[in-house]
Formats: sequence, structure tokens, C-alpha cells
Amino acid sequence: VQLVESGGGLVQPGGSLRLSCTASERTFSTYSLAWFRQAPGKELDFVAAISRSGDSTYYAASAAGRFTISRDNAKNAVYLQMNSLKPEDTATYYCAADDTGLLRGMKDGYDSWGQGTQVIVSS
Repeated sequence: VQLVESGGGLVQPGGSLRLSCTASERTFSTYSLAWFRQAPGKELDFVAAISRSGDSTYYAASAAGRFTISRDNAKNAVYLQMNSLKPEDTATYYCAADDTGLLRGMKDGYDSWGQGTQVIVSS
């Protein structure tokens, strides 16, 4: 599945952003989806994942309570609402899809990736 992220940008600390990831795939609802991020010079980190139907979610500790992952299968889209942003949230954010439907907190197993969207949190 081809994934395209959007919604990144520059935001002040404490602000909010909503990232979107869309796919042109009729079987979009058969994939579990996730957001990862990679800060400059650092490894790719898991942020959040959502089940096929959207009724189950899983968050990294750094995202829990501030970020919300959701999906709209009718629009072939997954979202990441990010609130109370911190400078350490600065990274390129990637969405990923897993055709097994499992909720995973590791990059292994996600077989489709978007190109990324950059988020910069700075005053």
C-alpha cells in the first residue's frame, strides 16, 4: 500500500498539530497502522498504533496522554493528533502499515511506509 503523510510544520512549544496519512488502497481497512518518528541523528522510534477497526490503540510512553491516533477507513486515512508539543517531539514522522493486522511497537513487521512529514517544535 502506498502511504502519503501530510500536516507537518513548525509549531511553538505547547502547540498542536494534526498529521494525516492517506492511502490509495481498497483494502486499507485490513491493515493495522502506526506512526513512527525519527529525530535528527537518532533511531526510528515508535509513537502509536491502531487496529484495523480503530477500536484498539497502543502508544509509546512519550506519546501517551498527549497524542491520539485515529483512522477513518471510509477515507483511507489515519491521523495523529499531537497536543502539548515539546521541542523533543521534533522529528520526521512516518506512517506505516502492517498487513497482518497486528498492533506492533517495533518497526519490524510494518511492510509499507510513507515518505515522512517533518515536525519542528521551536519558539
